[in-house]
Amino acid sequence: MLWKHSVAALPLLLVVACGGAGDRSYSSPAAPPPPAEAMMKMAEPVYEEAADASGGEAGSPEISEQYIAYAHSVGMRLPVNAIEPTMQGHIAACNAAGPSVCIVTNSWLNAYSEDSVSASLNIRAAPDWIDRFLSGVEAEADAAKGEITNRQTTAEDLTVSIIDTGARLKAQQTLQERLQKLLADRPGELGDLLETERELARVNGEIDSLKSTLAALRQRVDMSQLSVSYETKINPVSQGALEPLGEAFGSFFYNLASAVAAVVTAFAVGLPWLLLLGALLWIWLRLIWPRIRKKKPGA
Repeated sequence: MLWKHSVAALPLLLVVACGGAGDRSYSSPAAPPPPAEAMMKMAEPVYEEAADASGGEAGSPEISEQYIAYAHSVGMRLPVNAIEPTMQGHIAACNAAGPSVCIVTNSWLNAYSEDSVSASLNIRAAPDWIDRFLSGVEAEADAAKGEITNRQTTAEDLTVSIIDTGARLKAQQTLQERLQKLLADRPGELGDLLETERELARVNGEIDSLKSTLAALRQRVDMSQLSVSYETKINPVSQGALEPLGEAFGSFFYNLASAVAAVVTAFAVGLPWLLLLGALLWIWLRLIWPRIRKKKPGA
């Protein structure tokens, strides 16, 4: 019996031995892919990581922070002698805050006459600085014997743009790290290396562009825009109030000469037609009409 069981177990031992030998023959690792193929494969999961970095799945991101860009505009009507000092005071206050808090982007002043001046000032500043400016601008106008003509605030939501740009930047930076590691760890043929370097150069350029775009968007959020316009408040008894009447008297003779010139021009244009009509009327009355009357019976 023992001999029979040993003979029956012999095929099983042979099968196990063959299976073990076969397993050891295929346990060696596969050869690494060429650099070009690896470069194409590594770009596939990058955008999935970017979706996770943006706050969850690409279809329904969870936005934890809002990025709002504000733009403010103020109109001031001031006496003519208070426009330039007021604008210069605003510029000095902005410069005193420093470029990291307030920057003057544009300013101009036009003097049309002694009683008519207009000016404009454009500022980009931190929201706190602009809030302090707007809270005191009405009192400043009253102190200068002027008034505020208009105030407006507009808001633009840049949340989606900033999050999307940040996700794209993170994806390109991940791809940049992998390409750099590929060049360092897997030197291959010259063609593959050149292709990898070209792809790395493209990714570097895309990263620089995305960084500039993201910085510009964040600056619009961190520093709001303020536009201040200054116009002249006309005094009813000032020289400027009587200026239209003075201009009318000053141009009296000019207007009179222009009217006479228009009449002379019209007469000169119509005179040839008057002479022609007179000649035709004379011919009709002197030559044609008498003959017609003679031909009528009983004339």
